[in-house]
Amino acid sequence: MKTAYLTAGVPSISAAIYWKIRFLVGDPAAILEFDEERAFPEAAPTLNPRAGKIPGKTRLLIIRDIETQRARERARADYVACPADFPPECGLSGDREIATAQSVAEAFRRAGIERVVIDRSTPCVYVDAIQKAGIACECDPNRGVVERRSKDAEELAWIREAQLATEDAIRKACERIAKATADQQGRLVAKDGELLTSENMRLFIDRTLLDSGYQNVPSIVAGKAHGGDCHDYGSGYLYTGEPIIIDVFPMNKTTLYNGDCTRTVVHGKIDAEYLRMLDAIKAAKAAATATIRAGVDGETVHKATIASFEAHGYGYAAPDTEEAALYPRLTHGTGHGLGLSIHEPPLLDFKGPQLVVGDVVSVEPGLYDKRLGGIRIEDIVAVTEDGCVNLGSPLPETLDWLD
Repeated sequence: MKTAYLTAGVPSISAAIYWKIRFLVGDPAAILEFDEERAFPEAAPTLNPRAGKIPGKTRLLIIRDIETQRARERARADYVACPADFPPECGLSGDREIATAQSVAEAFRRAGIERVVIDRSTPCVYVDAIQKAGIACECDPNRGVVERRSKDAEELAWIREAQLATEDAIRKACERIAKATADQQGRLVAKDGELLTSENMRLFIDRTLLDSGYQNVPSIVAGKAHGGDCHDYGSGYLYTGEPIIIDVFPMNKTTLYNGDCTRTVVHGKIDAEYLRMLDAIKAAKAAATATIRAGVDGETVHKATIASFEAHGYGYAAPDTEEAALYPRLTHGTGHGLGLSIHEPPLLDFKGPQLVVGDVVSVEPGLYDKRLGGIRIEDIVAVTEDGCVNLGSPLPETLDWLD
């Protein structure tokens, strides 16, 4: 059975299709992949010297007509066409996405394809059009996943750029909090007179990142009342003497690649228990990082984190369990993959897969206590054959940000 492959979607919102073509548009696009060298007289050959022809394969990009010339110059494809180049006998729909799907099905039909394999993210409208053309269609949920995990040099440079911008925002946020003064109620007041809250600190972080070309989903700025829940965004006033988790994960508006970093800051006197928690977290992070290399699975890394915490008198408990009431505890995995999505494979957690060269993962151990609050430290590393490389500066692993 003659088989071909399809990845489709809107590149500005679908990481899978954007990763395939490295061409950013806000309209439907589809990359058709054939296990043979073939010509498409209906389409224009690419002009992009960085397209990277793959021997023995052909990639046809179908995209909106007004984007075809730019796509020929910039996209990763062998040929570029628009839906009108492959109209079915019934004609094209006035709906752009349906029309793109119809033209994809017609291109496969003209190529004599009998079976199309799609990835997990391709919209079902393409399945419908392909099946209506009399071609079998099936989903391979793992198609492209491992390939996308192994970042190339361009991607690593983009992630490092994003990580450095993220760290800059983290540093500025932690220093703003550390340099504040406390009013009679213990609430923090910045040097400019602003009474600090989780909400206005998020705005401060957003503005910092916007100036650097990043868009930011809401950052975590969680003081003691909220930091005991590892993913509580935080709200309300920030106080002296409490740990404040700052977790920032922005996206570069040009490359679409993400950064992700966490630090914790305590204003004023730091309680001895917080320092003990910090020491345990630093040790757990070091243990996890030392375990990371190609061929090691994510579960092994996570178990190294847990073993280190246990050696320091702490431990792990799944969230929403009775054991989770025994605080302080780690209540989440050690880390996750990062790239075009803030959370993507692989996981450094139970059942996590084997790591491959080029995986980019977070290492983010933390300890959480409903009474004490939470502390977390997070950096991003790239997996190598015999270890890993930090893609950040890195930032200090401290609670005191006055130095």
